[in-house]
Amino acid sequence: MAVKHVPTGIVHSGIKGGTTGCGFNTKDKASHWVNTNSKITCDKNGCKN
Repeated sequence: MAVKHVPTGIVHSGIKGGTTGCGFNTKDKASHWVNTNSKITCDKNGCKN
């Protein structure tokens, strides 16, 4: 599953209500995150790998 950060448009590994692969907490400013089936675009460790 992937989760998109709406303000930046970056798609991370993870799910809304948890933590992304690179360590962002999607519970902080939850309205900024949406679950998606889009390709992961984050190039940080944990998301890309």
